[in-house]
Amino acid sequence: MPARVRNLSWLNPAVLWRSRNDVLARRFGDPTNDERRRWVARQLRAGAPPDFAIPRDDPSSFSFMVLGDTGEGDAPQYAVVPGFLRMSEGTRFAVIASDVIYPTGSVNEYGTKFFRPYKDYDAPIYAVPGNHDWYDGLGGFMRVFCGAPELPPEGRPRLLSRAWWRRLFWKNPDRPDETRLAEAESLRSRPSQRAGQPGPYWMMDAGPIRIVGIDTGILGGIDREQGAWLRRVSQGPRPKILITGKPLYVDGAHHPGPIEGGGTVDEIVQDPACNYVAAIGGDIHNYQHYPVKVGDRTIEYVVSGGGGAFMHATHTIPRVNVGGVGEDDFRCYPLRGDCLAFYGRMYGRRLRMRWLFELTGDEAAAVIAERLGIRPGRETTASVTWRTRLVATLLGVPGRPHRHRRFRLPVRKAYQRFLSPASASYEPPLFKSFLRVDVTPERLRIRCFGASGCREHEVAPPVEDEITIPLA
Repeated sequence: MPARVRNLSWLNPAVLWRSRNDVLARRFGDPTNDERRRWVARQLRAGAPPDFAIPRDDPSSFSFMVLGDTGEGDAPQYAVVPGFLRMSEGTRFAVIASDVIYPTGSVNEYGTKFFRPYKDYDAPIYAVPGNHDWYDGLGGFMRVFCGAPELPPEGRPRLLSRAWWRRLFWKNPDRPDETRLAEAESLRSRPSQRAGQPGPYWMMDAGPIRIVGIDTGILGGIDREQGAWLRRVSQGPRPKILITGKPLYVDGAHHPGPIEGGGTVDEIVQDPACNYVAAIGGDIHNYQHYPVKVGDRTIEYVVSGGGGAFMHATHTIPRVNVGGVGEDDFRCYPLRGDCLAFYGRMYGRRLRMRWLFELTGDEAAAVIAERLGIRPGRETTASVTWRTRLVATLLGVPGRPHRHRRFRLPVRKAYQRFLSPASASYEPPLFKSFLRVDVTPERLRIRCFGASGCREHEVAPPVEDEITIPLA
C-alpha cells in the first residue's frame, strides 16, 4: 500500500456529490447508451475490429482470474492482493467485472486503485465498466484500457428539457494529469502485462471457450447496437462465459438485463444455440451462486463483486426460490450468519450496545435458520432467544415468505444503497473474494477464494465455493 491512504467513506458528502450522476440518470434520463455509441463509433473509426475481438493465443488448457468492484484504493482492496497474487500463479490473464475505480472512475485515480495494487500480476488485465466508471463519462476507463482520447463535448440540449436539467448538474469528466498518469502506467509496463481491448464491450476466443464482456452502463441496460453485436457473437456451439457489469441473478431475484428496442441479455444467455455455460457479474459486493437449469443443461450464474469495495450484506437475502434454484443449491459468501454476526459486532461497537447487538457465529446462524426456515450454514447447537430474534429484526433479516407480508419493509434496498456503504470496515474479517477459472477441453472449474485480511488467508486463501462445468 502507499505510505498514506485515505479510506473511502460513503458517509462523506463530497463523495456522494461526486457520485450524483446515478441519481440524475434515474430522474432525468440515462445518457449512457448515446455516449457509448459515440465511444464505439470513435473506436471503429480508429481501426477496432467490427466484432470487437481481443486476439488471444491461449492453449486448450489454461487458467484466468476474475474479480469485481475493486477500486476503492484503501485497505480492503489491498487486503485482497496477496491471496490474489498467490492463487493467480500460472494464469494467462485477469478480468475485472465492474467498477474498476471508485467513486467516479476518474482517470487520475488509476495509480493507487489499479496500477499499484496489481503491479506484480505479470499478465494482461481486461475489464468491463461498472456504473461508477460511467460517472466520469467513461473517459478514464477508455483511456486506460482502450488507449482512447477524450470525446469532444456534445451539443447543447434544448433549454429546460430533461436533458438540459440533467446536463446542468451532471458531473463532468476530470481533466487528465498526464504526468501522474504516466507514472502510474509505468507500474504495469512490462511486455507481459500489456493489454489492449477495442472498446467497453468485447469478446475473446481463449482456448476452447469464448468469453464475452458487456457494458451495462449506469442502470443495467445495453444499447440496441450492443444488443445486436451480442446476439451475433453469441451464436455457435463454442462454450461461452458472459462477463457483465450487472449480475443477472442476485439477492434472490432475476434481473434479465433489458436491451434497448426489445429483448434481454438473459434471453441470449439461455438460448441453446448460444451455448453459454456461465454468466459472471459484479456490482454487488459479495459472492453468490445460482445454478439455473435451462432445459437439459445448467447455466451457472455467479455474482463476484468482492474484489475490494465495501461488503454488501448477505444476511438480508431472503430464502432463495428463483429460476428453479432453492436454498439447497444457492451459495453465498459471506454466509448469512457470519454477515449478521459481523454487522452485530459493528453496530454494537458504534452504538456502545455490545451487550445487545453482539452475536456469536453460532447464534447468528441459528436465528438465520429459524427466520428463513432453512438449514444453518454451519452446524450449531446455539438456541434462539428473544435477544437474537430482536437483533435479527433490527438488522434486517427477512422472515419466511408467508409471514409479515403486510409489514414488509424494503430492507434489502436500504442495506444495498445506504447501510452497507455506511458500514464499511477496515479491520478483519473483511469478507472479500475473487475467482480463479481453470479451463480444459473437457471441463471448466470456477473456484471462489476468500480474502479476510487475516495473515493465514493471505498465505493460503480458503476455497469458499467450487463449480465444475462439463464442456464436452
